Amino acid sequence: MVFQDRREAGRVLASRLMRYADRPDVLVLALPRGGVPIAFEVGEALRAPLDVFLVRKLGVPGHEELALGAIASGGVRVLNEGLVRSLAIPNSVLDEITAREETELRRRETAYRGSRPRQPIAGRTVILVDDGLATGASMKAAVAALRREGPGRIVVAVPVASADACDEFRQDVEEVVCAITPEPFRAVGAWYRDFSQTTDEEVRALLEQASQTPAGRPPATTPVGGGPTS
Repeated sequence: MVFQDRREAGRVLASRLMRYADRPDVLVLALPRGGVPIAFEVGEALRAPLDVFLVRKLGVPGHEELALGAIASGGVRVLNEGLVRSLAIPNSVLDEITAREETELRRRETAYRGSRPRQPIAGRTVILVDDGLATGASMKAAVAALRREGPGRIVVAVPVASADACDEFRQDVEEVVCAITPEPFRAVGAWYRDFSQTTDEEVRALLEQASQTPAGRPPATTPVGGGPTS
């Protein structure tokens, strides 16, 4: 089972979340950039506001695709302590990587949201969306940062993940929704026909479109034609 692209994956994920439709306490938060097209579809289906929650992976020097951990808005840093120890990464290197990624995080915060204020989080049901879970480092950082802001409930929602990754979050949040958990998992991108990189321009356009959506939309229905293709 493979999704055509992130927008289709978002419609499939939304169909698993329809119990949250039309609730004034619900907020959909996307992890940029890949999570934004998916979260946009979720927000549209649920008629819930959409915002971004910035997270940056801390990559191993020379092997940046391998995550030592991640940072998130609010100054949270989550490390894969086992990997840091096994690779003998010194604190000075960790701090250098963190500082670089913090600069990019702040740049994206300004670029994506512009002058629009952040959506309030305290007391709300927050649906935290990404395009999939591999190591889960970025999502862990996001969850840790969100907890500091006092949400009433956190729902981690992704179109695809390994079963182990989904299970790992069940102790940290109130609900985990993984649309598909294929075995063997391999990688997030293996389950999308089009997994091209989401651009900053696409993120800005989707957030702008979501912010201008009128409040009085038709009643939510389960998305049609959004099933994964094989």
